[in-house]
Amino acid sequence: MSLQTHFIPSLVVFLLSFPSYYSLPGISEASGYDASAGRVYPWYPSTIQGRNFGSKIMSSKMGRSLAAVKTFNVNDYGAKGDGSDATEAFNNAWKAACSSSQGSVLVVPKNKNHLLKPITFEGPCKSSITVQIYGTLQASADRSAYSKDLTRWLVFENVQNLAVEGGGTINGNGKIWWENSCKVNDDLSCKDAPTALIFYNCKNLVVKNLKIQNAQKMHVSFEKCVGVEVSGLTITAPADSPNTDGIHVTRTQNIQISSSVIGTGDDCISIVSGSQKVQATGITCGPGHGISIGSLGDGNSEAHVSDVTVNGATLTGTTNGVRIKTWQGGSGSASNIKFQNIEMHNVKNPIIIDQKYCDQDKPCKSQSRAVQVQNVLYQNIKGTSSSSEAIQIDCSEKFPCKGIALQGIDLRVGGKAAKAECNNAKITERGNVSPSCT
Repeated sequence: MSLQTHFIPSLVVFLLSFPSYYSLPGISEASGYDASAGRVYPWYPSTIQGRNFGSKIMSSKMGRSLAAVKTFNVNDYGAKGDGSDATEAFNNAWKAACSSSQGSVLVVPKNKNHLLKPITFEGPCKSSITVQIYGTLQASADRSAYSKDLTRWLVFENVQNLAVEGGGTINGNGKIWWENSCKVNDDLSCKDAPTALIFYNCKNLVVKNLKIQNAQKMHVSFEKCVGVEVSGLTITAPADSPNTDGIHVTRTQNIQISSSVIGTGDDCISIVSGSQKVQATGITCGPGHGISIGSLGDGNSEAHVSDVTVNGATLTGTTNGVRIKTWQGGSGSASNIKFQNIEMHNVKNPIIIDQKYCDQDKPCKSQSRAVQVQNVLYQNIKGTSSSSEAIQIDCSEKFPCKGIALQGIDLRVGGKAAKAECNNAKITERGNVSPSCT
């Protein structure tokens, strides 16, 4: 028999059994779902921050058959998709997918609207899992449904090798929560509100191509996670919606956020204590409070954030640009931080370090301790400020800021040069810097 006769069938078998981490013909580009074949192929990145992010996922597949993964459709578990409560159906579908020893995909079909009460998708799972959200997930507007825990709506907890994607919508239905916020109505007592989407203690995580809107409080939070890739998110809420941070990062290491559009009533991205090796690129921010590290050190606590790079962002009409904010009385450090290649359009406080941050009704007491801010680079930041002081660096007398570098700064107000106010900081300026701290 000819070589060609042996080779072609072998090649076909090889291609059909090829690992599902690579795109194959006939699979939807956005989601990896081949409706005609009834198979879904999960997507994972090959690298993150220069490391082989997918290696552990790949190695976990070696030594066994690499057939197509198993699909779990929420419709098959009783979800109607007509706006009725689908919490139980989603819970059962997740349990089935998570307990599968074969790589699994949980599918939320297109053109379906599912009402969900607070729900936790809990691991560990037996294999890698992808959640494909094509339709809409909508939060219950009944505040009593959150009586067990006011801080959570959708939670993925203790899951490794997880991807959540699909181009669908997650709607926090936050209006009822905003109306009952003490930041909107001074007569009301301050109470917690749910974060729309939480990833807690997840490892090797991908979150991409989702619309997240009108969160009750924060939109998406990464807590105690390792190895995270976030891309293609569109996060929106009204500019006056209270505490609706876009992406919140806490106690998380090795996270890359890219190509996302965020406009909310609070920080577009907030990075707080315990976070290391954070990268943000291709970020469009506004409205909102800008991109913030902190707040850190509240309640005299110890806080640490390090190795943060924001490289490539456009901010429009925000109340702050790139900001580091720490409370008096705290301890710890915010170090090795880079803000690079950033455009500002009518931004109030484009560059700000505030070591006397105070977000409370009563004036904060003057304290000698402070979170140390050091080794911060501001490079190639240009555009317009809506405030006369485009640079505000206000550091602690006892713990002055160290190693602050300004390079290639050009910020103007109404076509004229802006001002800079810089106190208790060791600052180096290189190249053109306008306004100047010196």
